[in-house]
Amino acid sequence: MILRFESDGLELTGRLSKPENAAKGFATGLVLCHGFPSLSAGDHDIAQSYYDLADLISEQLGWTVFAVTFRGCGNSQGNFSLQGWLNDVINATEYLLREEQINVAYAAGFGTGGAMAINAASRCDALVGVAAVSPPSDFNDWIDEPEDLLRYARRAGVIRDPQYPKDIELWANELSRIQTVSAAEAMEGKPLLLVHGSDDRVVPSFDARVLADAHGSADLRIIDGATHRLRFDPRTTAVLIGWLDRKNRTHIKKTEPEYLPSEGK
Repeated sequence: MILRFESDGLELTGRLSKPENAAKGFATGLVLCHGFPSLSAGDHDIAQSYYDLADLISEQLGWTVFAVTFRGCGNSQGNFSLQGWLNDVINATEYLLREEQINVAYAAGFGTGGAMAINAASRCDALVGVAAVSPPSDFNDWIDEPEDLLRYARRAGVIRDPQYPKDIELWANELSRIQTVSAAEAMEGKPLLLVHGSDDRVVPSFDARVLADAHGSADLRIIDGATHRLRFDPRTTAVLIGWLDRKNRTHIKKTEPEYLPSEGK
């Protein structure tokens, strides 16, 4: 089901996957965040490539999964900005909780989307945990060469307005203000899963180790021989679904024991 929701006055799209057999009494939601489009992969509407994963997670866990399309991508309005994408994660979470009557929400993201999920969890009380796949620990390359990023973003189609940004310095300053390592540290006990490919040449696996150290108790999984595009790797899917299931069961035991079935029933 394709839905539209508002983020900072922009109309964004998202696809909702609902389970046929939802858990009774306790509804869990997941905001699924795509990464930055790749020119070499032809990711014109990158969010669509996450729909099958959203359906699988929803079916396996009985969760409602909201695969969002960030501003500037696909049929969502607006143009890319890093702060804007962070706001989109938070606004999608609030939409999911409010409109779909979800009790608790997690976020899972890939690449830049994974970094935005970590940053959102450090600022949004509604998010209780994050799974980040191949997230960069910083955006230093973008910070050092903002004009290169702007040119690439135009070619990738995530900046469609030729007059945007009106102030490139202000737009570039957003990159420095979002510090994912500090956000991982500031998650304050919220569970974090980090999954990375050992042969990732886009974002080195060292970034995952830096984020894990900053968090302090993250689950770190390095997938042997895997590259950056881990959403197509069945090992990643298995790790992701298993971790989300375990963490949510633990969360329910701590907060809503009445929702768990009795022993032997």
